[in-house]
Amino acid sequence: MGKMAEETVEIGPDTLDGYLRANTRVFAEVGEKTYYVTHTDGYWRVQDCGRLNDKGHFTDCSDLVPTVDEVLNLPCIDGKSLLEVAADASFHASVDE
Repeated sequence: MGKMAEETVEIGPDTLDGYLRANTRVFAEVGEKTYYVTHTDGYWRVQDCGRLNDKGHFTDCSDLVPTVDEVLNLPCIDGKSLLEVAADASFHASVDE
C-alpha cells in the first residue's frame, strides 16, 4: 500500500491508461473521496481509501480484473468508471512509505 504524494499529477481521460501502465498505481480524489488504483499479483483493483479492512488496508470497491482496460471501465465510483470521473478527478502519485 502506497502513500499519496502531496503534489498532483496531470492526468486526464486520455492519459490515465498510459500512466497506469507505466506506474501501476495512482490515487484519485473524486469529490470528497479518495481512491487507490493499483496492480498487485497480476490483478488490477480500485480501493476506497476512506474504508479500512481488519488488517488496516484500503477496502476494495471493485472486482479484481486482469487488465488496465477493464479496471478503467469498471463502474466502481458511485456507479461510474475511472474513465468517466477522470476529467473531474485530482490524481496523485503513489510513493513508497
